[in-house]
Amino acid sequence: MHKLTGAVLSLFVIALCSQSPLRAEPSAELIARAKKDGRVTWYTDLIVNQIVRPLSEAFEAKYGVKLDYARGDSQDNLLKALNEIRAGRPVGDVVSVTTGMHSLVEIGAARRYVSEGVSLIPAHFRDPKGYWVAPNYFVMTPAVNTTMVKPQDIPKTYEDLLDPKWRGRMVWKPNDMSGAPGFIANVLLGMGEDKGMDYLRKLSGQNITSVQTSARAILNQVIAGEYPMALQVFNHHAVLSAAVGAPSQWVPLSPSAVTVSQVALIRGSPRQAAAELLVEFLISKEGQAIYQKSGYFPTHPDVPAPWPELSPTSGKYTANVIDPEIITRDLEKWNGIFKTMFR
Repeated sequence: MHKLTGAVLSLFVIALCSQSPLRAEPSAELIARAKKDGRVTWYTDLIVNQIVRPLSEAFEAKYGVKLDYARGDSQDNLLKALNEIRAGRPVGDVVSVTTGMHSLVEIGAARRYVSEGVSLIPAHFRDPKGYWVAPNYFVMTPAVNTTMVKPQDIPKTYEDLLDPKWRGRMVWKPNDMSGAPGFIANVLLGMGEDKGMDYLRKLSGQNITSVQTSARAILNQVIAGEYPMALQVFNHHAVLSAAVGAPSQWVPLSPSAVTVSQVALIRGSPRQAAAELLVEFLISKEGQAIYQKSGYFPTHPDVPAPWPELSPTSGKYTANVIDPEIITRDLEKWNGIFKTMFR
């Protein structure tokens, strides 16, 4: 097994809550050029009703630039952008994904963009070469059905997941970072390769159910009572469900996994100024406040998480920020471990 070095893993104890000394605004020149473009097209993997539409309405009202958007999973967005570029007819101007951004960067399809606004985002939430910036991040943890699991039985450590009482009572999805590979990655990065693999061998004896669906759907099955616990969900989904009366509670195991949403400009797109203005809006305090209000974790240091206790910055638990380059390099390995050990 390839052993990771400490340089590729960031413990989430960074000062996201510190106040930034600058207040960046797009230049009048950029705004004028964007208005001349007239519109911008965004390929996004975010939920339309929850966040994309509010962002679109606010952007259009502020700048008078029409925002067209198409929602798809990360791989769909990347394939669409790549096919357009290869055909020499890019339609999209901006693309956002949670995995796979390297494929755009590697073929020169992503355009470098550095600005004062981008520089306000903490360094671990932007590409050092300027190819992408993260407007938001995701925290992934287990979640339980509170009518099926007594408070004293809720796991407090990863070792608690090995208790025989959980055998055959846990569920996860079999693909990507919001499923089994993401859980496996976090274990290996947090425990180290040797100890982590030993732990995973023990966990494989727990007969975890794999269901081919989204992390949100997995949580819904737990809420419906089909399983007492999901091993890998977005923790804010559990809180949103609990807020409307669902028997849902997230489990703050340390370290939990943090991944980032990456947004990039598409090289050769027809509306480059409007694309830059959209990125500036997404990472601005105004745009980040919409992320916050919509239940997403903003990356701007002046905009706190919608529920501060859910963020590792609360100090209640720790988390690993899993860098997109690490995911690119090792996702196949983590998938292989899942297929070999848990199927």
